[in-house]
Amino acid sequence: MNLKPSTGDRRFPSSRPDFGRQLLRWFDRNKRDLPWRRDRDPYHVWLSEIMLQQTRVGAVVEHYNRFLERFPTVETLAAARLSSVLAAWSGLGYYRRAHSLHAAARELVDRCQGRFPDTRAELEALPGVGRYSSAAIASIAFGEAVAAVDGNVERVLQRILGKSIKGNPVWLAAAELLSSQRPGDFNQAMMELGATLCLPREPKCTMCPVQRMCRTQGELPRLAPARRRAKQAVEYALDSRRDSVFLIRRPRHTKLMPGMWELPELPSDKRSAGPWFTLRHSITSTDYLVRVAWVQLPPQTRGSWFKASRVGQLPLTGLARKILRHAKLI
Repeated sequence: MNLKPSTGDRRFPSSRPDFGRQLLRWFDRNKRDLPWRRDRDPYHVWLSEIMLQQTRVGAVVEHYNRFLERFPTVETLAAARLSSVLAAWSGLGYYRRAHSLHAAARELVDRCQGRFPDTRAELEALPGVGRYSSAAIASIAFGEAVAAVDGNVERVLQRILGKSIKGNPVWLAAAELLSSQRPGDFNQAMMELGATLCLPREPKCTMCPVQRMCRTQGELPRLAPARRRAKQAVEYALDSRRDSVFLIRRPRHTKLMPGMWELPELPSDKRSAGPWFTLRHSITSTDYLVRVAWVQLPPQTRGSWFKASRVGQLPLTGLARKILRHAKLI
């Protein structure tokens, strides 16, 4: 039953149906109970796929439920102010996703009367929806027989094939294995396998439903050493008086988190003798040691005072929210 090289262009022999059957049987029995899997509503599928980009499932569930409570339909999302959307998104990071989500919702309402396109090609034309997201939504919500490849699926396919492949060859391999009867479930099963068993460093091969078809049976050799993450220390001023907190707004033209509210950063020559507390925070490829000093800022400091009871509803950066929670102000 091993997947052996074929003589033509095909990557997999006749045992491909066995692969799909065993994978889907395992998925039906072992899939995680996630809120976006309880129906195939395209709005729910779309929202979950955008949230899951570059974010762990465990961090998304609470945000997904809270976001849906606030914006239960694409129409309510489209009608909302961007600041409200950013506030609901706060804590998920990569805020351009929220900007694109809001823009796509408005486009769907204005041009499509709130109806989602039902093909990958049409979905990919929406703001913030790329090749993977469009394929995932089209297959899960509408049953289009199109493969979806994320990082988990790529890792599974590389191990099944026994070689490191990237880019279009991975998509071709995924399309060849795809179950045309259950494309959405198959795509989710491949992602689930990569997320729960076919792990990056310690794959649980003995529990894998397609172990006998895998050429690698473990981790592929690394072609290049892993990149070392950059480390940086920063310090922020926390000025809180009479149940109010002082915040500044990031410029709207900045590339990273435009228009979000945060604490003022203290330049290196004005840092306090000793921080009130420290915490750690990671953004993309950088790990930050964050020092927070409780200080009174000069009157001329540009920014705004907000009642602590209102701060939680603002579009805060993830780090600002983390600091204010640690300080028990929200």
